[in-house]
Amino acid sequence: MKNLSRACLGMLFAVSLAPAAAHAQEEAASEPITITGSVTLVSDYRFRGFSQSSEDPAIQGGITVTHESGLYAGTWASSVSFAGNTEVDLFAGYSKDVGGVTVDGGLLYYLYPQHGGSGADFFEPYLNLSTDVGPVNAKVGVNYAWKQSALGNTQDPGRPIGAKSSAFYLHGELVAQIPDTPFALNAHAGQAWSDAFPGGFDGKVFDWSVGATASYKMLTFGVSYVNTDEPKALGYKSAVGADGAVVFSLGASF
Repeated sequence: MKNLSRACLGMLFAVSLAPAAAHAQEEAASEPITITGSVTLVSDYRFRGFSQSSEDPAIQGGITVTHESGLYAGTWASSVSFAGNTEVDLFAGYSKDVGGVTVDGGLLYYLYPQHGGSGADFFEPYLNLSTDVGPVNAKVGVNYAWKQSALGNTQDPGRPIGAKSSAFYLHGELVAQIPDTPFALNAHAGQAWSDAFPGGFDGKVFDWSVGATASYKMLTFGVSYVNTDEPKALGYKSAVGADGAVVFSLGASF
């Protein structure tokens, strides 16, 4: 996410399996640990409005292990067009319902294993609050990366090249499930501040998206429009993949 120059036998057989399936579900529900995962193909990997795949398709996947206490840990990876062509995100956190509001906090580690660990990796703590209002899930969150080598200053000519910078990201999301249908609508808005690459050309970037998804069994198809307010001076915006684009996705969860 770091480079700006370049976000699916018949009835008798089913009936014969029904008691066993129900028993298996009861056992799974009583297990203290659950494991979930997904694999997704996207037409463009957009992270906070910026393309991480040079506006080309990317393959992504992840797995999360969750304990009944609310503790969780996992990993997520994607193909990218920089830093060795692979991004791996490691994360761990704790989620708890407090009076109808889900409080979720943890730590992200952005890792680029093929890049040889040459200052490309960095940590980013996060805190999210979410709640359901009818069929709508609303979430607000904040991510903050303290000063680290990977956040070397690249935007401010008045500071030494490579000077450590911090990054702050405030965001909100809405997901509305359309009742009695497999369809959902979603919207996102975020604001980033940083003297390094997360802050874009002038130290601050506003990104937003609107989209929809359709689900069938384990498959989910999505389409969204993504854009930022990055300036177009000297062709900068189009060069980094921060211009408006329609992004498609097809994912399978398990």
